[in-house]
Amino acid sequence: MKIPGMRWVIAAMLFLATTVNYCDRLALSVVSTDLRKEFVMTEQDYSQVVSIFLIAYAIMYAGSGYVVDRLGTRRGFAVFIFVWSAAAMLHGFATGKWSLAAFRFMLGLAEPGNWPAAAKAVGEWFPARQRALGVGIFNAGSSLGSFIAPPVVAYMTLHYGWRSAFYFTGAIGFIWLAAWLVLYQPPHLNRWLRPAEYEAMKDEVEAPAEAAAVTAPRVSWTKVICMRECYTLILARFFTDPVIYFVIFWLPEYLRKERHFDLAMVGQYASLPFIAGGIGYVAGGWLSGRLMRAGWSLPKARKFVMLLGAAVMPAAILAPGVPSAGLAILAICFVTLGHAFWTANLQAIPTDLFRGGEMGTATGFSGMGGAVGGILANFGTGWVVQHFTYAPIFVMAGLMHPLAIVIVYKMLPDHRFARRV
Repeated sequence: MKIPGMRWVIAAMLFLATTVNYCDRLALSVVSTDLRKEFVMTEQDYSQVVSIFLIAYAIMYAGSGYVVDRLGTRRGFAVFIFVWSAAAMLHGFATGKWSLAAFRFMLGLAEPGNWPAAAKAVGEWFPARQRALGVGIFNAGSSLGSFIAPPVVAYMTLHYGWRSAFYFTGAIGFIWLAAWLVLYQPPHLNRWLRPAEYEAMKDEVEAPAEAAAVTAPRVSWTKVICMRECYTLILARFFTDPVIYFVIFWLPEYLRKERHFDLAMVGQYASLPFIAGGIGYVAGGWLSGRLMRAGWSLPKARKFVMLLGAAVMPAAILAPGVPSAGLAILAICFVTLGHAFWTANLQAIPTDLFRGGEMGTATGFSGMGGAVGGILANFGTGWVVQHFTYAPIFVMAGLMHPLAIVIVYKMLPDHRFARRV
């Protein structure tokens, strides 16, 4: 049996994997206030637990790209989602700060594998003009996961206790894993792909020998990280990833402390900015492809859409000063929308700049840069919030993307893209 539109089935699978990934990581922030009371944790204790997750995330983000390049997309993705789903379920067995931190560390070691694996799958299934759309689709899963996690986790917590929320979200990953192992192979090996569809795409996509991935020539990670293209992406993500980490890990805390929301209200309203983010991921990916079809070069289209995203990020500065919670959430919606435009194209750039054997490694190192930035920013957030207010954090969040787009334009001129496209 053949499945029509198999490319879009794969895109849907990547979208759902990212949805599960974000449900698992966001569950903690939704129940953080209740969990901190039970475990007698301060806001600084909570920031330390979050930072432990990010430390593991940073360590393994670089390693995950290399693992995916070595194992291949199918097996690499399977390993990572198995481990992170198990780690998510183990959160329900935490008895205090340090056991929670240990399970959080395990989750952080596995979750970054989603991005290099998904980016590699996009490179295997999508031509250059559609890669940002493919990246946008799977990144939109982060918005869906962030959208559904607050109401689902709040409901589970209110009716069955906070531990049940972790059991539930973790179990979903194992269902996805079974479907992935059945459906995924690259196009030239995929038994579900229609021959006519393969003939139409085979000259435009990567065609790695998945079965031979383990015996492929080793990628020199030192060579990749020293390339200007790679360290520019590392810097760009170092400055901008912490902004979305702040929204993910601290928005429920902000709404409960500064805007006096209860858990039920967090479940209702904390997900709204992620709707804007989901729209932005798909729209940002689509727009760069549309510009290319209109005659724009690939690098000009990518960077212009990133510039649009960066331009709306200063809206974050308004959030703590507006008089109502509704206006604060609206300002944060602009933040997630702008970041989504930015990310849909920034995360597509490794597929434009690097060859198949380097792609996952470069994606991993750039993600590591974002995680390191997130660690430093998170420690700072915990201290600032405990001693002052959220206002300085929102100011920094509004300025990081404008800074990063200057770096991208300066350090990645268009001719750097000629290596692949």
